[in-house]
Amino acid sequence: MRKLYSTILALLLLAVTARASHIVGGEITYVYLGNNNYRVVIDIYQDCKDGQQSAIDQDVPALLGVFYNDGTKQAYISLDTIGGINTSSIDVPANFSNSCINRAPDVCLKRRRFTKTYPFPPSNRGYIIVYQRCCRNASVLNINQPGNTGATYFAVIPPQNTATQNNSAVFKNYPPQIICINTPLVYDHSAYDVDGDSLSYEFCQAYRGGAPDDAKPDPAPPPFFPVAYAPPFTAANPMRGSPTIQIDSRTGKISGTPTLLGRYVVSVCVSEWRNGVKINTVTREFQFVVTDCSKAVVANTPLFSEFPNTYIVNCRDRTVLFKNTSVGGFDYHWDFGVNGATSTEFEPTFTYPDTGTYIVKLLVNKGTTCPDSIERIVKIYPNFDGDFEITGLRCPNSDIQFTDLSTSTYDPINFWSWDFGDSQFSGEQNPVHRYPEGGLYRVTLFSGNGYGCRDTTVKELDIERFKPYAGNDTIIVKGEYINFAASGGVTYVWSPGTYLDYTNIYNPIGRYPDTGTFSYNVNITSQNNCVGDDSITVRVVGQSSYFVPSAFSPNGDGNNDVFRPRAVGYRSVDYFRVFNRYGQMVWESKDFSQGWDGTFNGNKADIGTYFYMLKMVDRFGQPQTAKGDVILVR
Repeated sequence: MRKLYSTILALLLLAVTARASHIVGGEITYVYLGNNNYRVVIDIYQDCKDGQQSAIDQDVPALLGVFYNDGTKQAYISLDTIGGINTSSIDVPANFSNSCINRAPDVCLKRRRFTKTYPFPPSNRGYIIVYQRCCRNASVLNINQPGNTGATYFAVIPPQNTATQNNSAVFKNYPPQIICINTPLVYDHSAYDVDGDSLSYEFCQAYRGGAPDDAKPDPAPPPFFPVAYAPPFTAANPMRGSPTIQIDSRTGKISGTPTLLGRYVVSVCVSEWRNGVKINTVTREFQFVVTDCSKAVVANTPLFSEFPNTYIVNCRDRTVLFKNTSVGGFDYHWDFGVNGATSTEFEPTFTYPDTGTYIVKLLVNKGTTCPDSIERIVKIYPNFDGDFEITGLRCPNSDIQFTDLSTSTYDPINFWSWDFGDSQFSGEQNPVHRYPEGGLYRVTLFSGNGYGCRDTTVKELDIERFKPYAGNDTIIVKGEYINFAASGGVTYVWSPGTYLDYTNIYNPIGRYPDTGTFSYNVNITSQNNCVGDDSITVRVVGQSSYFVPSAFSPNGDGNNDVFRPRAVGYRSVDYFRVFNRYGQMVWESKDFSQGWDGTFNGNKADIGTYFYMLKMVDRFGQPQTAKGDVILVR
């Protein structure tokens, strides 16, 4: 039993280490040796700093698959192992020596190479060589579930009718191990081709291969399945940078300034072209790690424009003040990009002779062992002035017209962004907007033209706080009267005029000789000619009456949360009192409009039965009392 347990444990450890994320990249190349023989080279790059040694040891032997490259999936050599004398390992030098970096990260990278010669008879289908391994480093930022996602590396030997013989392109340099954040990256990722084929470069798709439960699978033929990139990253934009990380399609040079720390899967394809036909593509996949290198000297100026790498778009005049946010500098040399104009001031001011686009360069510590430089774009296109006017009745729910009055010397104005100050926006040039409520609103217009000129105009708009109000619905006893009290304006028109003494004042008196329900509408006009309507209902009953609910539920749902009586035909309330079961008074009021919210001394009262006492004076001056109980539930 102990032996069986040990065997199971060993298998489990083997499975765990086999999928360890020590492989950070790889590529496949080949050399034509003549007589239809090809030497196939598989390079994989191993992280010997953080990778598990047991997993590194399990990379040998490599499993290789060779298939006809015509989509039939028919295997030429379905599986072969490469190990023994056909494999070697070397330490990859960091190739990073910079006294201007205060803190260079510690790295360790090995290249494991598998080499074997195969006879590939002439075929008009061509061949595809495949190697697969799982899994990737779980800390990779730009793909989803990297810890469960493997890799596929492959190369294509073109069919005989395309090229009778071919040597694949080979990358000249090792992949970069140290990439510093906020430091310009310039890396030569070019390749050479002994056949003299034309080469082109691009960031390209990385592919999955293998799975956590099959970390070293038998290689499978196409189709290969792309990795899922985590937005906003894509195969063509694998890293975040400003300027953007990009590769020159002709030279293979990678450039840009990385701006986000982390580990990124980057796949670079070099395609071979012969007589205008693409005959092969070699892919190198690698994990680019952006780290904080603490650069000692950094030349920098801020960006005051939303355009890439643009310091400023000046649309007021031709004079520019240059802000300097460099670090570690003691000497500064500015080149303003026109007529050899320069300055050695820390923050110079320069007036350009004409409109246009200029490249400004700042060189810090020129001629020393640790210089740094930066280039920015300056655009000069005066004049641009934003403006707008507001017309329309300043009333709630009325159409307000906003008209753009911006002016521009260059190019027609083509950008408008309105903020109406009430969380509503528009991109139209001359929008119409309605405000549902009165108030003081801050209206902002961002306008601009195609040259990047932008201006911001802010105006305050006072919408009248107009709220036409007829009063609350009410109940009275036959023979009584009601004093209406509308509000919100300066003129009032009531309709219908049934039982009203006047119909053109805010406070007519209504006298009702009989029972019934009477509805009125009042049309109200404000001092600023805002017009609105409101309504009120008067219910006339035959005698005084009251109603006290038998239960209430103060749980905050807005339904039956307060315990209070309803009464009509009573002159006043002497008291309304509520007692708990111990005879202790928990609530008292002299106002029908108030009620008990189910609390006592600031705390929620207990669920249960409570008792109330009510004393009122009717319209004839006679007192009337009532008492009973109510149930509090929650």
